[in-house]
Amino acid sequence: MSRIACVPLLIWILSPEFPWRGSNGEQEAVASIVFILASITDGVDGYLARKRGQITTMGMLLDPLADKLMISAAFIVLVGYTPHIMKAWIAVLVIGREFLVSGLRSIASTEGFTIEASDLGKLKTIIQIVSVVACILAHRWYEWHFGWFILPVYWTAIVAIYWMVLVSSISAVDYFAGFWRKIDHASADRREKSFVLSRRKGNLPAAKHLG
Repeated sequence: MSRIACVPLLIWILSPEFPWRGSNGEQEAVASIVFILASITDGVDGYLARKRGQITTMGMLLDPLADKLMISAAFIVLVGYTPHIMKAWIAVLVIGREFLVSGLRSIASTEGFTIEASDLGKLKTIIQIVSVVACILAHRWYEWHFGWFILPVYWTAIVAIYWMVLVSSISAVDYFAGFWRKIDHASADRREKSFVLSRRKGNLPAAKHLG
């Protein structure tokens, strides 16, 4: 629920109506903190739910919904906030990928099996967080200087975004391949069960006659 509540908050912070739009990067700092805290709650509530066995139907519905809303809102807002970094086609690809995986999981659920989160999917989530935060900060800063060390904020955002696009595309293919294997196996099981049941029904009258 906190992640869902952060969606309109993040949109408001990154809008021209935000009151604390100072020249020192207050807007970017607040937006980054809000997004990072919202992302942390994703890992915390998953850990607590598994540890305490508090996995509910409502939680199974709201958790992926909150993730999709937060990521989609961030990428859509960033297309207008930092168009020189976050391109529209990148946002469409990433959001489309999220809907694809959600659709596959929904179909898998109706077929009686689940698609577990892969390591690529978890890596994609981490890179998404880094890319969103770096993109927000790159709106104000090109690079940070820490004495002799220079952190290239702008190029960190660029690298993170395109790395995220690559990992998102590969993980989408991985999810689809895993789904295809399981759905094919599930279909084969149903055909086998249907064949066994039809044979039993076909032998039933003969058994009665012999009896």
